[in-house]
Amino acid sequence: MEAAHRILDWMLATDPALAWQVERDLLDAPEERWRATRARVATDGVGARLLAVQDADGQWAGGSFFPAGFDFEGPEAAPGAGQPWTATSWSLKALREWGLDARVLGDTAERLAAASRWDYNGEPYWQGEVDVCINAATLAAGGWLGADVAALARWFPEHRLADGGWNCEWVEGATVSSVHSTLNAVKGLLDYEIATGGDDDLRAARHAGEEYLLERHLLRRLSTGEPIADWTTQFVYPIRWRFSALAALDHFRAASLHDGTPPDARLADAVAIVRAARQPDGTWLQHDREKGRVWFDIDVPPGEPSPWLTMIALRVLRWWDDARPNPAKTVLADGWRSHAAD
Repeated sequence: MEAAHRILDWMLATDPALAWQVERDLLDAPEERWRATRARVATDGVGARLLAVQDADGQWAGGSFFPAGFDFEGPEAAPGAGQPWTATSWSLKALREWGLDARVLGDTAERLAAASRWDYNGEPYWQGEVDVCINAATLAAGGWLGADVAALARWFPEHRLADGGWNCEWVEGATVSSVHSTLNAVKGLLDYEIATGGDDDLRAARHAGEEYLLERHLLRRLSTGEPIADWTTQFVYPIRWRFSALAALDHFRAASLHDGTPPDARLADAVAIVRAARQPDGTWLQHDREKGRVWFDIDVPPGEPSPWLTMIALRVLRWWDDARPNPAKTVLADGWRSHAAD
């Protein structure tokens, strides 16, 4: 129990964007408590810092997906250089996932509709473009900010591939889905559904994409049963577009709670991998972060204990274990609950 308290105190002391999720998802804190902490995202820490660099036209870094003036032939675009993470799409994604109240952004949706255009095809921001992952983030942001993204929502069932998922390379002729693209698609559809209510067609598309991932147990190729790749077990925060077992499990947790369904048994292998990655001190380590330009660092360097990954892993394991009572879970859960009363 002492270890549980120490880890909780460590996470709570980081940033309100993380602390309110610890309070809600691990401590079962009263709603007024975690909502008060969540409200501080607009005024303290990473949320306030990112709000401070928003452009007057509603964008960040002067661009939709890439910053204004990005040199697509320069060193930042070279193989292995990563990409910049400072533009509007990434900034909105971060603020939404940190729990910022959409009202803080005022008329940002309207300003983006007027000023922001996609790098790929010049279409207005809320119409989206051709990339599944970009459109998924835009759909989620639109639902959050109250923009009219109904047409973009319809894009997802229309562009789902025959195997049940999505692939950002469909425009280049890809016919087999990608776990990266599919996870991003189902996350965007779920966030839109939570914000707006969604509809049966969108829900069916999301469930089909989730089934695509479940058939593979989040880890294995359906054709051979072999591991998909090493990166499925490499956990990184911020979670941007890359797939990992932890990122996928966090989505399935959110979907399960929203749908009112128990955890699917096919997630067991991925859960075991997350559990095995826990360090002796009870934390999870940061792997290599995504390369590229950022406004500021959000989490710890590679190899260090990550409070963000630890929170995500703990809430995933709590969700899983709560559906499967076991003595080991009870001790940690009691530690959380006693801490919530402190």
